[in-house]
Amino acid sequence: MSLPAPSLADFSGVLSLRRGDAVLGEWAGGLADRTSQTPNTVATRFGLASGTKMFTAATVLALVDDGSLSRETRARDILGGDLPLVGPDVTVDHLLTHTSGIGDYLDEEVDALAPLPIPVQQLDSTPAYLPLLDGHPAKFPAGERFSYCNSGYVLLAVLAERVSGSSFAELVETRVFQAAGMTDSGFPRSDHLPPGTATGYRDDGRTNVFALPVVGSGDGGAFSTVADLHRFWEALFAGRILSRAGVDLLITPTTADTGDGLGYGRGLWIDGEDLVMAGGDHGVTAVSRRHVASGTTVTGLANVAVRTFARTRDLMDQVLGRPAAAAG
Repeated sequence: MSLPAPSLADFSGVLSLRRGDAVLGEWAGGLADRTSQTPNTVATRFGLASGTKMFTAATVLALVDDGSLSRETRARDILGGDLPLVGPDVTVDHLLTHTSGIGDYLDEEVDALAPLPIPVQQLDSTPAYLPLLDGHPAKFPAGERFSYCNSGYVLLAVLAERVSGSSFAELVETRVFQAAGMTDSGFPRSDHLPPGTATGYRDDGRTNVFALPVVGSGDGGAFSTVADLHRFWEALFAGRILSRAGVDLLITPTTADTGDGLGYGRGLWIDGEDLVMAGGDHGVTAVSRRHVASGTTVTGLANVAVRTFARTRDLMDQVLGRPAAAAG
């Protein structure tokens, strides 16, 4: 299959189109590091921001698979005296599906790019996020409706650590990255990025090192490559990460329309025929979409804020011969 190269005029990152073992097209543009003038390549590692939630959901559902947790486990039963404003009715599944109603430290319905209220360098482990999660009153009773919640996914990481005895990064490494052969993915410190990793740049040209937690947790902060994200999708549907029942839980819509025409499963979005991992933050844009029937993966990773969701959808439409979606 021969596709024309997409325009990368405003893009700093990588676009990838893969199916099975075949790379149908990959294109890189812009700079991974502006100081050294290092270009992005198809092998560059990028931050995923909230795309990390897909790995969090998969890790938690793996713990459900082995009996360490259940979807009905109440957060309160594991938290003890921590986070007293988390209600007694909030379950693991409420957190997975963004229907918990708990207060959010970064409420995207108010301001998705609000500065964090504590120094980002203090957020160097999942337990270090507890002060950030504390003190936020519930927005509504658990199960009432969908409301995207970053705190909920950090809380899932807290619960996973406590029932497993392992750090969240170790859990994701063993349950997801190793299972899928994702050798270039992980949770590096943002102030000590490994070679081959793109630096994120804010709209004003500064790096994002002072804007994001120094180490990610359940709601964001993982880094990966376009090749590794394709490996994730391949491993997921090959049964190497979750049981068949676990995969069905991950990908089945729990909210048909979250308000913008997209559905939501557990940790990922549903855009028509496509399953979508998506994240965006200061100096990070990440989208990986999977067309399950054809086994096609389209991924766009960037180290700037740039139109990527629609760009990946357009590329998927093109390769599948689907009518182009409305602009968005």
